[in-house]
Amino acid sequence: LSWAPRPGLPPATAAALLASGPDGEMLWLDVIHHPGQAPWVRLMGRYLLPPCKQRWHTCTAFLPQEGLLVCGDRRGSLLLFRCSSSSGWAAESTSIANGGTDQIVEDSSSELEPLPWLSDQKEALPLESPLSVLYGLHGKTGVTSVTIHRGYIYSTGRDGVYRQLRLQDQKLEVLWKHRPCKGLQWIEELRFTPDGDLLVLGFHADSFVVWSSRTGENLHCIPCGGGHRSWSYCSSPSAEVFTFIKSGDVMLYHHEGKPCKQQVLLASLHGREITCVRRLGAVEVPSHATLNVFVTGSEDTTVCVLVLSEHSRAAVPLARLSDHISSVRTLAITMGPGDEGFGDESLSALLFSAGGRAQIECYRLLCAGDIASESAVACQVIHVASHRLDEHWERKKNRHKLVKMDPETRYMSLSVVPGTSTKQLPTPWKFLAAACSDGSVRIFGLLEAARKLVLVAESFHHQRCVLKVEAFLHTEAGERRHLLCSAATDGSVVFWDITSPIMDAADALHQAEGEMQPLALDAPLVTVMAHSCGVNSLHISETPEGQYLVASGSDDGSIHICLLEVALGRGETTAGTCLQVLERVSRPCAHAAHVTGIRVLRPDLLLSASVDQRLTLWNRCPGKLVPLSTTFFHVPDLAELDCWEVVEAGGELRYYCVLCGQGLEMLCGTAPSEPPLQEAP
Repeated sequence: LSWAPRPGLPPATAAALLASGPDGEMLWLDVIHHPGQAPWVRLMGRYLLPPCKQRWHTCTAFLPQEGLLVCGDRRGSLLLFRCSSSSGWAAESTSIANGGTDQIVEDSSSELEPLPWLSDQKEALPLESPLSVLYGLHGKTGVTSVTIHRGYIYSTGRDGVYRQLRLQDQKLEVLWKHRPCKGLQWIEELRFTPDGDLLVLGFHADSFVVWSSRTGENLHCIPCGGGHRSWSYCSSPSAEVFTFIKSGDVMLYHHEGKPCKQQVLLASLHGREITCVRRLGAVEVPSHATLNVFVTGSEDTTVCVLVLSEHSRAAVPLARLSDHISSVRTLAITMGPGDEGFGDESLSALLFSAGGRAQIECYRLLCAGDIASESAVACQVIHVASHRLDEHWERKKNRHKLVKMDPETRYMSLSVVPGTSTKQLPTPWKFLAAACSDGSVRIFGLLEAARKLVLVAESFHHQRCVLKVEAFLHTEAGERRHLLCSAATDGSVVFWDITSPIMDAADALHQAEGEMQPLALDAPLVTVMAHSCGVNSLHISETPEGQYLVASGSDDGSIHICLLEVALGRGETTAGTCLQVLERVSRPCAHAAHVTGIRVLRPDLLLSASVDQRLTLWNRCPGKLVPLSTTFFHVPDLAELDCWEVVEAGGELRYYCVLCGQGLEMLCGTAPSEPPLQEAP
């Protein structure tokens, strides 16, 4: 048995009672009660649960606008049913709940005899099968609650995860999942507060816990023995009450509310070092300044989507993604044709995140202005696909008796291959290049419609840890070449032509319906020994002449720039791609520590950042780099930077950059003829 609020009826006098019986049959009954009168009960619907060992429901919720019922069962599945009485939503029940008593008095004698009227009503109602089933979504321990909030469906389970879902053509679709905190395996319920916080109620070991998703901490922890199936919790500013049944006794916990004396001066974005940052874009909100949306990844295994305002100097998280089981090392964003937002007021992009345990996650991010929210921006996250190299190993039986031959691989860098979503390919696949710690360069293919992320090609040419990859597109006389640059711990920078493997992979994926064996990448075009040790930063920019500037920074504090020219051979003996190095410029000891961030702003302008906490602007002259200005920033252990340019209202071009490490900082500046880089307000 379970109760659910009945849409359209006053909650003080009416509710829906759901009862599971033999053979997986679930009954929906409306129960209405007025003081001094016998309860009025009416059978509203009959539903058939899918076959399983423990065939009963655990929680339900109504979707009144769609006339649907969402149900969770003991097997961990989510089910969607059509409400039998959805036409008009039982006007008779509404009338009685609003005070009509004549029918209750007339029928009270018969309703006190349950079997005759119930069997008659059951024969008049059809047995509904589910419209949509997400089998075993929360594992074998069952679904604990289903909540409807702002048109979205939220489900919880004893697998330590809560999920957000939506309806798509009367089908349940999972958007994302979140694991609130370590050790909270038994999540019981979600509660949305008026101030916008999401409270997660559950049992952690032997205690009942109320966890705040906004602050990321336990608001209340009540020692109760843990894992109670019958409990209730209520809180107010003046007191909190928790009651539960233990060994047949009803236990009550009451605590008087006290004002909180703790003041948070600056809320944290992550629990550990921020390892990567990318700017998603800017959102225009009425009566607000332009708001920049960023994505950060951290050693704490989470990805955070946040909005940063130049005027308020505040970073407000919009969403936290916790699908990674190890640290997040790198991010990549694509906003190509078809991925662009709906204008200045919204953004749409594909986000790739990767790191330890050879894990890649892909999300669709939708950001738009929302004046009602604290951040003035709302972000919708849709989980698209994921990939792990050792998924086949996880499925093996008795794997504890075997020796795992492949070491744990970490993805060090990601880069989306530009220009692949074209009519030249049979299906709209997107391709992603990854630098791997096991010495390989890997190419993945993503089909968003089918939610598939597939390994399509790889090469172990480097024979050592690959630190950075950068993909770029060369177009000449209507012909396209997809090129890739990779850099490793030996200081080498290698250039590849990956056009043929991508085309072959697209054909193979189209014919095999998304499954294939990885291809081998062709031999590299050119190898440049740019540094004496590992390359920690890499950036490629195309010049107006159609050439390419490749800038890199190393562990030894040096900066290297090479100018490349790409030529496409069209003859029988000269077919293929030819890469020629026109110029090389090296600046030893450009910084006093690792150069972990570098960007080519213009063909004659370069920006570099280092662990020595210096941000330096360089002028590229023939054969040398000349420092123009240096700014000290406040972020220790710099991990990465991202840059973009903005044309101000007066036509002035300004450069912005964001730096991450043990913190996050944004700076802005103008062209070299103007004052040097200054810290953004």
